[in-house]
Amino acid sequence: MFVASAFAQEAADHAAGETHTETGAEGGHGGGFPPFLVETYPSQLLWLAITFGLFYLFLKKVVLPRIGSILEVRRDRIAQDLDQAARMKEEADAAVAAYEQELAEARKKASAIAQEARDAAKAEAEAERRRVEAGLESKLAEAEQRISAIKSSALSDVGAIAEETAATIIRELIGADVDRASLEAAVKASRQ
Repeated sequence: MFVASAFAQEAADHAAGETHTETGAEGGHGGGFPPFLVETYPSQLLWLAITFGLFYLFLKKVVLPRIGSILEVRRDRIAQDLDQAARMKEEADAAVAAYEQELAEARKKASAIAQEARDAAKAEAEAERRRVEAGLESKLAEAEQRISAIKSSALSDVGAIAEETAATIIRELIGADVDRASLEAAVKASRQ
């Protein structure tokens, strides 16, 4: 309002052909910058107090409640985020514990399966060994029977061979034949 009336006054003066300078006394305002003039201090202080009061009320009623609500919303969001992070950490810890437990159980099962496989393989090997040993024992018994048969046959043949050899030796040395009964008795006597 003050600016509009001054502007209107200046426009009227300009139309009338008058020019004003603000630095001289000719303009009728007095010299100097208006905020530094002592005559305007009371009105300046009044407007300062009114402006400060209005600004204070604006801050108190509008800005500070908005800032407070924003801070409270952020505080609530941070608290919710921290709660959610704590809950997620507990879930992650529980998942890790469950994973470790399942891993331990899986290792235990794998160890049991491996032990069962070793035991089964050992039992199978033992059964195979017994079967092979039984086969070998039967073959050994057969071989011993054959050996004893061969031995008895060889021993019976040895007697006959010994009798023939003795008869040949005596025939060569003496030039006469010896009877068979006396040769058999001599060979049997030498074996015992």
